[in-house]
Amino acid sequence: MRFSNSFLDEIRDRVPISDVIGRRVSWDKRKTNVSRADYWACCPFHGEKSPSFHCEDRKGRYHCFGCGVTGDHFRFLTDLEGLSFPEAVQQIADMAGVAMPIADPVMEKREKERTSLLDVMELATTFFQDQLQTANGARARAYLRDRGLTGRTIETFRLGFAPDSRNALKEFLAGKGVAKDQIEACGLVVHGPEVPVSYDRFRDRIMFPILSSREKVIAFGGRAMSPDAPAKYLNSNETELFHKGNVLYNFARARRATQGANSEATIIAVEGYMDVIGLHQAGVENAVAPLGTALTENQLELLWKMTPQPVLCFDGDGAGIRAANRAADLALPHIKPGRTVRFALLPDGKDPDDLVRNEGRAPFDKVMSQAKPLAEMIWSREINTGQFETPEAKAELEARLKQLVTVIADENVRRHYQQDMRDRLNGFFQPQFQSRGGERRSFDRGAGQGRGRGNEGPRGPRLSGGGISDRLARSGLVRGHQETPALRESVLALTVINHPALMQDEYDEIASIDYDNRELQRLWSVMLGAAAAVAGPCLTREYLLERMEEQGFGSLLQGLEQQIRNARLWIATAEAAMEDAREGYRQALAFHKRAKALRFQKIELEREIAEATEAGNGEVIDQLMRALQEVHFEGLRLENQEAIIDGFGVLSGRVKGAASH
Repeated sequence: MRFSNSFLDEIRDRVPISDVIGRRVSWDKRKTNVSRADYWACCPFHGEKSPSFHCEDRKGRYHCFGCGVTGDHFRFLTDLEGLSFPEAVQQIADMAGVAMPIADPVMEKREKERTSLLDVMELATTFFQDQLQTANGARARAYLRDRGLTGRTIETFRLGFAPDSRNALKEFLAGKGVAKDQIEACGLVVHGPEVPVSYDRFRDRIMFPILSSREKVIAFGGRAMSPDAPAKYLNSNETELFHKGNVLYNFARARRATQGANSEATIIAVEGYMDVIGLHQAGVENAVAPLGTALTENQLELLWKMTPQPVLCFDGDGAGIRAANRAADLALPHIKPGRTVRFALLPDGKDPDDLVRNEGRAPFDKVMSQAKPLAEMIWSREINTGQFETPEAKAELEARLKQLVTVIADENVRRHYQQDMRDRLNGFFQPQFQSRGGERRSFDRGAGQGRGRGNEGPRGPRLSGGGISDRLARSGLVRGHQETPALRESVLALTVINHPALMQDEYDEIASIDYDNRELQRLWSVMLGAAAAVAGPCLTREYLLERMEEQGFGSLLQGLEQQIRNARLWIATAEAAMEDAREGYRQALAFHKRAKALRFQKIELEREIAEATEAGNGEVIDQLMRALQEVHFEGLRLENQEAIIDGFGVLSGRVKGAASH
């Protein structure tokens, strides 16, 4: 019997090709990457000692670089095991848990009709292409030229033009012998009980053919030439061939771009046809787009078939941010080990086509390199929803994050997300270590439980303040939230703000800096958002200061500047040379990370001491107290090291001891 393409695609998609091949080969442990569904083995088709046989689940293909054999699930079974094609289909269907189709004359007739409809769509595509080259298509050609498209690009994507006529396409197809019901079944005309005479669906529009995964035209998108048209973009309606939520524009071409030598390339999902085409012309051939609607689950699954970590690229305006947040919520339940998404947000007011047409490919590549992980996208959205000054607001944020993470179906990924969000919350809401009277306390658990020995535990005295001196506490190495930022944090923040060029090379690390001071946390979020909205020479100190002052951070910035100048740390000021500012930033960041690590160790040790105290385990308490003392002395060593910035840089024209402005 003849199997429909849809049935074959379904069972192929349900069964990883590695499951089929893995029954006949042993995967090489050194070269195989299971998390990426990338497998290597010695070829079963020819004798060899080193593995050159490769298969990838996301592509559903195998290839031997030694003997050249290649194929899919069915080809492997027919070539290696000698099965007939129907037997191979039966075996894959059994593995997929899908019943074999029963010979059905109705279904066979329907499949033939689908093939006929594809022929009709091909005729329509040729008609639209020809119309673009006529006098009627002059305005459309001018529009495409103005958008920077070359003749080669227009031909590659088979762009065309639907003339401003109610029956031009209908008459053309009728003249080719296409029946009325076939024209209607393709969605090329508007028809129905309330329409006395059917008429062309697409009129006075630039036409974008939409291809299936097998590169057959199954639908069209039309861009109106008239500004008065009720819909700027119009897609084909749902038909036997076309289900909008299951199709990505440029799917087949983008999939090819990630195969072979470019197998490490990801897939980029952008918002529109012209974005895909503009990127392709600029050399970015691995872009796809949903069809004028928000990304669907089925489209997300298509992305994951091509790459384990697609990048979802959105415009940086409000609508783009909202679309990105919807996509994050859509993806979250379905992520798995080795399967996630990242988010790239373009400068406000720009789309990919604008960016590459006006500024070239480099700015777009930079935006892609700064794409955020899904966890970062979720976190950024939630902490930007309000103020968290009260315990109630903090608890609400924590509950919301917990609720979001619970939708992740994969247990292991869900557990890691829960831990990630706890770590972020701990950094965002660092606990105070001061009593109301200003006296530092090591921990509260066990206090007031009838020990009756003041600061002594069951096996001896506790270190005041958990073994951290008042001098060390004031240094900023182990302090929690405070009104005035630690000098180290002020140096970090002002160095970057005064020298935004640092973000060109250090953006990922700068974006991940976790300040203890709550006001600096808020300022950093605004600064990063402002920086993400521009690129290249537009990202200046003046621009950042203006954006942050608009958000009410003017007085904080003045305070930071005064704090830096009082400490005579000129390397963090705008006058410092770039080389000196970069070195100062790196030294300050290293100190900052070490200080945070010490504080985290202190918190964990205090918690463990509290638990051991409640359990009365004196031996464990002694061990933990010694560890806490080591943290204490390490903190003192860090505090007593040379100044936070080692010299002020000869290029800056400043030396230690220089007078303050």
